[in-house]
Amino acid sequence: MTAAEAGAVGFMPLAAPRRPLIESHDFRNAMAAHAATVTVVTAAEGEDRAGRTATAVFSLSATPPSILVSIDSDSLLAGIMRRRGSFSLAMLERSQWTIANAFAGRTMPEHRFKVGQWETWASGNPKLQGPVVAMDCDVIGIIETAGHLLFAGGIVAVETVTGRTPLVWHDRGYAAPAGREK
Repeated sequence: MTAAEAGAVGFMPLAAPRRPLIESHDFRNAMAAHAATVTVVTAAEGEDRAGRTATAVFSLSATPPSILVSIDSDSLLAGIMRRRGSFSLAMLERSQWTIANAFAGRTMPEHRFKVGQWETWASGNPKLQGPVVAMDCDVIGIIETAGHLLFAGGIVAVETVTGRTPLVWHDRGYAAPAGREK
């Protein structure tokens, strides 16, 4: 699929449930128990760069190597990802919580890329230095649902550093996973 073809959005309407849904605050409390690696998703278009901290990032398939990320459909980031047909991400290392905070909205968008050390992938997307894993992706599919766009990214470049501990979001705060058994 070309970047232009990936711009075509599939729509996944959400059906009315058979039973009443839980309240929003109950959902947030339940999801606080879900531990997830903190990831910064970024994209660039010309001189414009955008990024956002996300935990809604997961493996989609090994064939083709791909991931799925959920991005607010009204965001600058989603617009750039859609137009360019590419994005990058960094799975943060436990000491990179200041980067997570900056991209979670605690720093004005125009100052976020001043936090951490950034380079550029061959695609032109931002590349964070020092994460556990950094990936550059081409958009291979998009699904719109409930105010978010789900971007399927085909992984075109990856850098992995073994021995680093990921930054994890759990119970409304940052944590590092407990030691691993050998």
